[in-house]
Amino acid sequence: MSEVKVFDATAATELVKELRGTFASGRTRSYEWRVSQLESILKLSADHEEEISDAIHSDLSKPALESIIHEIGMVKNSCKLALKELRRWMTPEKVQTTITTFPSSAEIVPEPLGVVLIISPWNYPFFLSLDPVVGAIAAGNAVVLKPSEISPTTSSLVAKLLVKYLDTSAVKVVEGAVPETSALLEQKWDKIFYTGNGRVGRIVMAAAAKHLTPVVLELGGKSPVVVDSKINLQVACRRIIAGKWGGNNGQACVSPDYIITTKEVAPKLVESLKQELERFYGKNPLESKDLSRIVNANHFDRLTKLLDDDKVSGKIVLGGEKDKSKLQIAPTLLLDVPRDSLIMTEEIFGPLLPIVTVDKLEDCFEIVNSVPKPLAAYLFTSNKKLKEQFVACISAGAVVINDTTLHLAVSTLPFGGVGESGMGAYHGKFSFDAFSHKKAVLYRSFAGDVAMRYPPYTPGKLRFLKALLGGGILGLIRAVLGWS
Repeated sequence: MSEVKVFDATAATELVKELRGTFASGRTRSYEWRVSQLESILKLSADHEEEISDAIHSDLSKPALESIIHEIGMVKNSCKLALKELRRWMTPEKVQTTITTFPSSAEIVPEPLGVVLIISPWNYPFFLSLDPVVGAIAAGNAVVLKPSEISPTTSSLVAKLLVKYLDTSAVKVVEGAVPETSALLEQKWDKIFYTGNGRVGRIVMAAAAKHLTPVVLELGGKSPVVVDSKINLQVACRRIIAGKWGGNNGQACVSPDYIITTKEVAPKLVESLKQELERFYGKNPLESKDLSRIVNANHFDRLTKLLDDDKVSGKIVLGGEKDKSKLQIAPTLLLDVPRDSLIMTEEIFGPLLPIVTVDKLEDCFEIVNSVPKPLAAYLFTSNKKLKEQFVACISAGAVVINDTTLHLAVSTLPFGGVGESGMGAYHGKFSFDAFSHKKAVLYRSFAGDVAMRYPPYTPGKLRFLKALLGGGILGLIRAVLGWS
């Protein structure tokens, strides 16, 4: 019986050493290499769409439509955009210089950081593994991907496919759990990109700090939905449902986490949500094929604990049904939940949606701003003044007016958090930038050498240099003539 090879700190060191050799050779820097790898990820995604969808279904019971559109389709779009724009992204940006360095020219050169580590989560196991890899490769880096062990079927498939399609001297996959991740985090990287929760995010950041390694942390938080009166309530409810239960059954970092609305609007909102949920998932949603299951027993128990809290157990107005044998929890609405209840003090990451009622909608600002900054904040309103106030006063990774979660599909918008919901951003060119260093380059000739900058220093030189730094031509003339 062959001995299973353990991936420990020694193995991690050797892995990084090999990748540093590849990066030092310069092969990942070329436009041609980057294009070939991006085309391979695109081909991988197209060739194995059904197999990838089946793997995600095995891990999460995610509906095929969600897997194909939200995961595989998003990776394809990222590749296509990078292939279309890569030459432009790689081109140095010419910038102006000043009279201080005359004659000169300058540019900003994007260069790859080197060898980067990407740690991906279980909830979107294909998209959130490959999408950062697309950015890292587009920027010209060597990459290690650590997929989540909590979605083992997809993790195994991703590892198998990347070995088959990509340059294995520059792109590696390390499967495993905490020991393997810990071994990787002991190494010195040129950047670490982590998607997950704040608890592990702190561990990643502490490990990175030992080597002064920069990090991108894509975390989460309690993303609020504020619902105003005098809106198309049916459309609003459908969009809330699509973002909540239609996004991996609430197991998404940008999932609506709770609703704030007025006491007057709440009954109509609840009734509309009930009608639309039944229309989408039937009278018995536990039998619906269009809802993902809870990922594992630990998360099922965590969500059950939130529901069993004495402060909210009597607040359920829809749902609450559970089947632990199938790891399923029905879409659940809770009305008038106390702000100090468990469900309102931690990220839910599941199919439970509490509703907080207020006397007037402007009270939402105090509620949202009294807790850590969320990854996203959603507002449904037709009131122009309220829209402007919401955008100006709510600090979140993103704000969406009259919809939920769709900002992820807009490649010209940065996707990332603020405060405890994360740091750094990616998607589109922001992915390229996340894995690049913007190198400042100044070009000068041997002409225009000014004696004033050299010792011995004199009052006249001081006057000249002060005028030069001041940037005014008149002041410079006065200094040359000794008038000031």
